[in-house]
Amino acid sequence: MISELNRILEEIKRDRGIEKEVLVEALEVALITAAKKKYGPKAEIEARFNEETGTIELFQFKNVVKRVKHKSLEIKLEEAKELDTEAEIGDSLGVAMNTEDFGRITAQTVKQIITQKLRDAEGENIFNDFKDRKTDLVTGTVQHFERDHIIVNLGRTEGILPVQEQIRTESYKQGDRIKAYILDVKKTPRGPQIILSRTYPGLVLRLFEIEVPEIREGIVKIVNVAREPGVRAKISVLSYDKDVDPVGACVGAKGSRVQSVVQELKGEKIDIIPWEEDPAKFICNALAPAVISEVIIDKEKKSIDVIVTDEQLSLAIGKKGLNVRLAVKLTGWKVDIKSRSKVEILSKEVYKELLSIQGIGEITAEILYKEGFFTPHDLAIADTDELSQISGIGKKKAVKIKQAAEKYLIKRSQKEVEAEVKKLETSNELDLKDDRP
Repeated sequence: MISELNRILEEIKRDRGIEKEVLVEALEVALITAAKKKYGPKAEIEARFNEETGTIELFQFKNVVKRVKHKSLEIKLEEAKELDTEAEIGDSLGVAMNTEDFGRITAQTVKQIITQKLRDAEGENIFNDFKDRKTDLVTGTVQHFERDHIIVNLGRTEGILPVQEQIRTESYKQGDRIKAYILDVKKTPRGPQIILSRTYPGLVLRLFEIEVPEIREGIVKIVNVAREPGVRAKISVLSYDKDVDPVGACVGAKGSRVQSVVQELKGEKIDIIPWEEDPAKFICNALAPAVISEVIIDKEKKSIDVIVTDEQLSLAIGKKGLNVRLAVKLTGWKVDIKSRSKVEILSKEVYKELLSIQGIGEITAEILYKEGFFTPHDLAIADTDELSQISGIGKKKAVKIKQAAEKYLIKRSQKEVEAEVKKLETSNELDLKDDRP
């Protein structure tokens, strides 16, 4: 028949997931600690769990002596022989202890140690369960609030949604259901701490994984996510199957899939952008719904100038710069948006400066502008081989253009210095006039 202790141990294992061996060890440690409180720290005590009787047995080891000086440490030879007929002086003999003699204080100590051990074991189990679930979604209910943090009941444990991981437009009350992203799992002296987030971009990715089978099956991939939590998000998607439209898969029939994600994010708008290997095309896609007229790309600096009509400018930039800011996050490129009218004004200024360089006429200036050489400085630092590759400009002309640009810059610099000197001289003359009596 299973003993009462065995039954309790099996019940705790089933209900709280703590192994029987851990509980037995906790009981043994607790009883040894309690015994040493009663009989002194020098007492040599051992605990053993008896599977047959289902009890924890305590043994105090005493030295076999002729005459006892320390009762808690020694035992007379005559008494030892009653326990073990082969006992000899100098032996160490384990004497069974009566745990009922420990008293109320000892029982309280045992209870505290076991409770702490159970808490530690349960915390370790929870940590092991959650440590590999970082980046997963979890659903819980709002339990209570600590300062501005939300404590979420996750079943066996609690999670914390820090104020910086909350969407400022969302509000919750006790008992509300909440779905969040597991940002981190930490060990603390008070047990495992599950850090949750509603603002992390990964939350959007996980929500789409739930709604879109093609993502779960690896046919469609979300390449990147850019968010302004609670306001708007952009996701870039690609398909590994030419017959599957990645944008359509994420939108769903009549927008059902994307709307499910939007509802979970309490109305946060989501733009689904087809990913392109060509950065110019990708950035144009990322700036949707604006229509792009022209782009000038600098792959080395990873920057791009985007030109739009005056009517499309505000749409491309977005309210408070939101659209272009999300496009920059999504693509990783520096984006500068210019209106067509502003570009035309700048172009005139560029042509004017390029025409100031000796040997550059209107046709050459237009060719250089189209190739991305906008200033004398661009030409002065350009490689002659690079210039000579431009249609209409040969090797000799490239060398002349570069030299002319260098001379122009030197001359302009000298003029700027002379103007500064003249300005200082004029200022000094005025100061001298002011000082006259």
